[in-house]
Amino acid sequence: MPTWQQLRDVKLNEYTDAADGWGKVSSRSNADKDRVDNGMFARIHDTQKGETATEATHAVRQLSRNYQYLHTECGLIRTALNGLASELAAPQRKLKQALEDAENLKFTVKPDGSVEYPTQSFVLAPGSNTAEHGAPVPLAPGKGEGVGSADANKGKAEDIAQRIGDAVREAAEIDGRYAAALRRLKAGPGLDVSDADLVDAAADTKALQQAAGKYADDDRIPHGKSPKENAEWWNGLSQEQRDEYATLYPASVGALDGLPSSVRDDANRMVFAETRAQIQTDLNRPAPNQYIPNPNGNYPAVVLSPEYKQWQKDQERLKEQLRGSDSIQARFDATGREGLPEAYLLGYDKEGIGRAIIANGNPDTADHTAVYVPGTTTNLKDFDGDITRMTDLWKETQSWAPGQNVSTITWFGYETPQSIAPDAMQKGWAHDGSPKLLRFMDGLETVQGGADRSHTTIIGHSYGSTVVGDASNKGDLAADDIVAVGSPGMLTGRAEDLDVGKDHVWSEAAWNDVVPAGGKAAGLGGYTWGVETWNGVPFNAGYVQTVPSDELFGAHRMDVDTSGHSDYWTRDSESLRNQAKVVAGRYDDVNEDR
Repeated sequence: MPTWQQLRDVKLNEYTDAADGWGKVSSRSNADKDRVDNGMFARIHDTQKGETATEATHAVRQLSRNYQYLHTECGLIRTALNGLASELAAPQRKLKQALEDAENLKFTVKPDGSVEYPTQSFVLAPGSNTAEHGAPVPLAPGKGEGVGSADANKGKAEDIAQRIGDAVREAAEIDGRYAAALRRLKAGPGLDVSDADLVDAAADTKALQQAAGKYADDDRIPHGKSPKENAEWWNGLSQEQRDEYATLYPASVGALDGLPSSVRDDANRMVFAETRAQIQTDLNRPAPNQYIPNPNGNYPAVVLSPEYKQWQKDQERLKEQLRGSDSIQARFDATGREGLPEAYLLGYDKEGIGRAIIANGNPDTADHTAVYVPGTTTNLKDFDGDITRMTDLWKETQSWAPGQNVSTITWFGYETPQSIAPDAMQKGWAHDGSPKLLRFMDGLETVQGGADRSHTTIIGHSYGSTVVGDASNKGDLAADDIVAVGSPGMLTGRAEDLDVGKDHVWSEAAWNDVVPAGGKAAGLGGYTWGVETWNGVPFNAGYVQTVPSDELFGAHRMDVDTSGHSDYWTRDSESLRNQAKVVAGRYDDVNEDR
């Protein structure tokens, strides 16, 4: 336990100065990691082949991991030192006030914290007495015992002794919390940061969350607020506070719509790296005993143990999670290849079917932004196709918007239906997902600086278009154009009912894509009065159900040269080019089905 002299003399600015130094190392490491991720992988791909390229990729990936670890651990040390200094300030002030009161009263504070005071009484002879912290019963500790005493100084001395003891005890509790957390923050020898090191870093973060809860509490982060409120909270913090919240609560900060994409990316990559390491660590755990004696005593004599069966299930789940994280890592590694811009991880969660939001290029500064909402059976284990669709759309759009900044985003931020029947025939998935989509789109607009700062297109594929339709029905969807691809219906009967207006609603549907017809059977379209036509020829009239590919719906029906439900993003296809033209705002160049 510290002494009152140590608490009095401690220079808290030395802790904060040291914290600044660790913070600089953390920030520099993060910048170095970004340079590795956004430049070195592409150079390897451009200059190396075969085994040399494989070895170089492994080395560069290790370097990135090393910088990620430094960024995290040094950030935690910075936060711990700042938290320690901040929390110790209160008991130090309490102590110094008590010492000043003792000096003014001509009392003497002894080395053990007791207070010697001159007796002051008409009954007692002049002399001195000593008050100690924690006076005995029957009266309350401290000044309470001196109340009513014949000695007027007794209560004053006991009050001072009590405050000194309380300050030291409070400081000891603070020191103990932070000392335990700081002792954890150490790395093994060498430069080869392993999965175990990253798993340990995650544990270090949790330990410091417990230690520094009074200094930086997760409850102070706005949960469930609007993107505007999130942005106001973030903008009200100092840069040091921002760094500390992002380091201490990366999952919470990374999930906040309305924060800059670079901030969310840094936080989510921290979560991603540590989660991926934990998945690999769990995969490497040895299997339990495979066989046990048959508890029924029947043939066969041995059976698979329950522990082994559970281990098999866990292994399958972990392999799926690793496959999903490999898809995301592959996108990180692809930065710079074929001109592909840096990636931004705007959301990540491995649990269940998973979640991930990945941007190609910084949407905060984009002239043209596209947000792709995938549909039925989307999950993290098979996520590479959804990522590729948006990288290909980025390349195609960039060719139609030379000299301008383009960002394309794969938004897998909702619980997608995992089967055509019965899941994708229900509206509940759209009702649950659309508020999340609305918040994300509002967040983009907030960070970009307003509705006129970026031309934004939202692309809904399959059931994703149903989510987009529901979002438009529920609120003000922050988009300029809507593209419905292979849509089973948007829960509304006319394009003019969508927020962007009829002239900015676009549809693609291949001749042999059965999903639009299936969506009508499920009731995912919308009803309207009118005459249905095919190639301009009327064939039905009345109160009919429509989907975006129907002429009566009123969308721009773009030419499609692909077949089936999943090939609309085939490279060099008219289907992909038409989407890119819309994203780039080149409306007059779009080829429509007249």
